[in-house]
Amino acid sequence: MSTKLRLTILSFLQFFIWGSWLITIGAYWFQTKQWSGAQFGAIFSTMGIASIFMPSLMGIVADKWVNAEKLYGGLHILGGIVLCAVPLVTDPGTMFWVMLLNMIFYMPTLALSIAVSYSVLKKEGFDVVKAYPPIRVWGTIGFIVAMWTVSLLGFEKSASQFYVAAGAAILLGLYSFTLPACPPQSTNTSSQSLMEVLGLKSFAILRDPKMLTFFLFALLLGAALQLTNAYGDTFLHDFDKNPLYQDTLTVKYPAIIMSLSQISETLFILAIPFFLRRFGIKQVMFFSMIAWVLRFGLFAYGNPGGGLWMIILSCIVYGMAFDFFNISGSLFVETQTAPSIRASAQGLFMMMTNGFGAVLGSSVSGIVIEQYFTAADGVTKDWHSIWLAFALYALVIAVLFVLIFKHKHDPHAVQEPHTEPLLTVENA
Repeated sequence: MSTKLRLTILSFLQFFIWGSWLITIGAYWFQTKQWSGAQFGAIFSTMGIASIFMPSLMGIVADKWVNAEKLYGGLHILGGIVLCAVPLVTDPGTMFWVMLLNMIFYMPTLALSIAVSYSVLKKEGFDVVKAYPPIRVWGTIGFIVAMWTVSLLGFEKSASQFYVAAGAAILLGLYSFTLPACPPQSTNTSSQSLMEVLGLKSFAILRDPKMLTFFLFALLLGAALQLTNAYGDTFLHDFDKNPLYQDTLTVKYPAIIMSLSQISETLFILAIPFFLRRFGIKQVMFFSMIAWVLRFGLFAYGNPGGGLWMIILSCIVYGMAFDFFNISGSLFVETQTAPSIRASAQGLFMMMTNGFGAVLGSSVSGIVIEQYFTAADGVTKDWHSIWLAFALYALVIAVLFVLIFKHKHDPHAVQEPHTEPLLTVENA
């Protein structure tokens, strides 16, 4: 089996695990268990909590003490075991701790999968910049296949979705031990400060006002990302209560409809280089924010009948909303920081979006929905007002971003990352 094929399998399974439950857990929570929205927000915050500290900690372990592929495999096996326990949970409080433990094992594997892939490709003499993107796109395909699998098997409201994810996690964990060795690269830490050992040196870049502003908006947009992940699928499931829509394909297979978002994501990735060169990071990020406004606004007025086109269009603009923020943002970090701290700076970017941003979006949205948009029965939700509130949130962020974020576009920065960086720890 070729190296690229082996890494393609790794990428596919990595995101198949996540796609098996991330979009459909809301349907299981609200439709089957009928637990509260505030508690559900806490469940989604587990990703953010784990992302704040686990990727950095496991990155240090892989850099200094344990082979990356072995650590990666062990984490997936442990995560798979925890996923098997999810169907046994009978109350939302216990569910929080079980899902937090699962996220503690899963979230660091996102970064480790990249580290393992890069290490193996470099050992085999491949150009990582050219070889990795075609491998990574199979991760998005894996996410889509998982959503379709769970939906077509009728598991969207069932605890069985967690068994599907668990099986994939344990399989990937065992498979990882067959990959080429990726030994620790840094064993001499005696001369390093505690800040350097813990990977905290990159926080110095926040002394620069432009970078501080950028990371604050990354946090706010990271909160927006969690809203559709958490509520999109259960929003479509709720149309099942309306006799006009009960037999529509959208209500029967909402995860398949939602997977259009990931399909769109794969297409918008290809457009990023053109937009960055033509418009620059500030305008591209602004486009992302406007796309979030459209994403939520179209959901507010869409339905599985005559308004289906709005739901589909919402899924299409998601590709721009997600890619133009996440990928363009990481490229901005790449071109604005020193080589010595770029990896840590990227970790800081992930911490702001998938960490603090996820906690903010999940926790606050759950409380707000429970307090202001849920009927007295504790189940019925005013989805029209919920999505309009989210759209207004994204619009406010967009306006503030244009007014506050100051950055002059350099069309050469996208094509040629600075070898002499614009921002170092010393001049931050």
